Amino acid sequence: MGTEEKNRSLIFTYGTLKRGFPNHGLIEDLIPTGDAIFLGIYRTVERYPLVCGPFRVPFLINLRGHGDRVWGELYAVTGKGLDRMDELEGTTHGHYERLPVMVIPADEANEKRIAAVVGAEAYYAHQNYGEELWRSNGERGFCEYSEEETNGEL
Repeated sequence: MGTEEKNRSLIFTYGTLKRGFPNHGLIEDLIPTGDAIFLGIYRTVERYPLVCGPFRVPFLINLRGHGDRVWGELYAVTGKGLDRMDELEGTTHGHYERLPVMVIPADEANEKRIAAVVGAEAYYAHQNYGEELWRSNGERGFCEYSEEETNGEL
């Protein structure tokens, strides 16, 4: 196993980076070069708020124990891939922040087998506005960002 493979980050995507959504093209560009590898459908171990903000953009809020267990996709990403994702998510501009999250394969989510739990990172709404975004959504969110949310049909 090469150094680059050992240094991959696990990234849990829950919104527009998922397959079938507008920003997935970034990941599609990384897959042929080996800078991103799809690992499967996963779900958060803990509950987190997932809401839509302005322009129906999804935001995961770092308020563990609120909201639902969120569904998404897990990718193994190289440093190059991570840099591209950080740029898209605006981490240096205070849009999102990349923080730890524990996930489990979706097909094992009901069993909660400890061995299946994986430590990854996800892009959360920046702490400067995340809690307010949760409150402004009436402390109501959803467990999966789907086409329904993109059309504003919550």
